[in-house]
Amino acid sequence: MSNLADTSVHRAAQAACQLPARAGLGLKPEYFRGLLEGHADIGFLEIHAENYMVEGGPFHHYLGLLHEKYPLSIHGVGLSIGAETPLDGDHLQRLKTLFERHPPQAFSEHLAWSSHGPLFLNDLLPLAYDRPTLDRVCVHVDQVQETLGRPLLLENPATYLEFKASTLDETDFISEIVQRTGCSLLLDVNNVYVSCINHGRDPLAYLSALPLHAVEQVHLAGFSEDTDGMGQRLLIDSHSAAIDDAVWALYRQLLQRIGPVPTLIERDNDLPPLPQLLAEARLAEELILACKVQP
Repeated sequence: MSNLADTSVHRAAQAACQLPARAGLGLKPEYFRGLLEGHADIGFLEIHAENYMVEGGPFHHYLGLLHEKYPLSIHGVGLSIGAETPLDGDHLQRLKTLFERHPPQAFSEHLAWSSHGPLFLNDLLPLAYDRPTLDRVCVHVDQVQETLGRPLLLENPATYLEFKASTLDETDFISEIVQRTGCSLLLDVNNVYVSCINHGRDPLAYLSALPLHAVEQVHLAGFSEDTDGMGQRLLIDSHSAAIDDAVWALYRQLLQRIGPVPTLIERDNDLPPLPQLLAEARLAEELILACKVQP
């Protein structure tokens, strides 16, 4: 498999994702009225599925109105695809019901786990990259895609530790999932940068080792910074700050390799005024337009 994707191949693969190759925003209740009352020139909105797994209420009301204006991406945070235990069938059915109510143009989930039996942890935890885990994740991805009747975009994780039991590189692990299940990738550029800095790796080398032809959506976000117990630099995928210059630079490199791709500006904590997020979306949109292949 080639490490650098042909942009024509990428465009063909992107047909499975119906989002426009533009910049979008993560939808938060604080922005409901501003987006409805204004004329924000953005490509799409993205929601966290679990916030809408209820029968009624204001979230569904506003989402219905906003979905009339903007294409929709649904991002799951609770499927626990990497868990040792079977997937939660009730959770999958609730997802299916949500899709019927608000049909999305894309659906994504994390390469992570957050449950063990009846115990649910409100976090996205890392996996050991070995053959048994790979087999289990592929079974789970197949189950999700079969149940929902649509392809899954799998997101690369942000990690802070690694398992000695791992026998595969993360990029090889992800590549095999893509090859075996036919799923696509949601490439979180901030996660790439955070993980590579935390583990002393080259972010560009990491990108080159991924199956970039399978990337159908991108996430951009900000990180926070701390130090670990050894006094070393530690980046945290906090989604609480503006996108760092280093992440923007990595995103430019990615676009040069794969061409235009739907790109989400994520902000989940310390929410800024809507115009500030729209400014980041405009910058992403400018970069997307600049890399479009000329006829």
